[in-house]
Amino acid sequence: MPATRNSATLALGGIVLAALLAVVGHAGVEDLDPLSLTVSDYAVSESGGAIHLAMLTLGGASAVLVLGLRRLDRPGGTGRGRVGAAQVLLAAWAGGLLLAGLVPTNPPGTEMDTAAYLHRYASVVAFLALPLAGWLIAAQLPTTARTASTARTARWLRALAVASLLLAAAMIWSAYPGDRAYYGLIERALILAEVALLTVLAATLLPTPRPGPLPGEPGEPGDHGVMASTKAAEVHLSTGTTP
Repeated sequence: MPATRNSATLALGGIVLAALLAVVGHAGVEDLDPLSLTVSDYAVSESGGAIHLAMLTLGGASAVLVLGLRRLDRPGGTGRGRVGAAQVLLAAWAGGLLLAGLVPTNPPGTEMDTAAYLHRYASVVAFLALPLAGWLIAAQLPTTARTASTARTARWLRALAVASLLLAAAMIWSAYPGDRAYYGLIERALILAEVALLTVLAATLLPTPRPGPLPGEPGEPGDHGVMASTKAAEVHLSTGTTP
């Protein structure tokens, strides 16, 4: 499906661009500690515009994948509920990123205002929605012997989803009883895990060559006529007759 392929390619390009912008945004800041301060704290620094742009780019790249998930519907509509739920969750991730990119948090050391709370909870929704979407998509992928690569993709999606949820739990611990110990480091690990999950998801929507039959399996329906004709030709040659 060309539309799905274009969406996946556009999303992968957006992910790469967002990563580059995030690196640029961090490189321009010297007086902040990445181990304790969040990416959002960097975004409100003097050179944080690149990070805001990275959030918006990643949110837009994620949004183009929402409709592309329809490609994962199985014949007969099997699993359509999972695909629909994954689309809603992926839309929540994209929307949370876009909102967080548009509404900045408060500068470090200042009191949180309404915009900062909106930014925080939009980020929380995004961080939780994507791994749940990844888990649902992994359950939707076929895992038969003829789709070994797809089975590996499903395992990667599950592993990254679990890692993301564990890191989100670690962030919650650090924010409250942990006295924000390594809060920035944990958040960056979470972002890396979720961007990796999103990348695997986008790659999943790229078209793959159709696998041939396994040994012992019949070929495609159209192959039977060719096989019969070949067999008949072999018989005629062995008997010296003309077909």
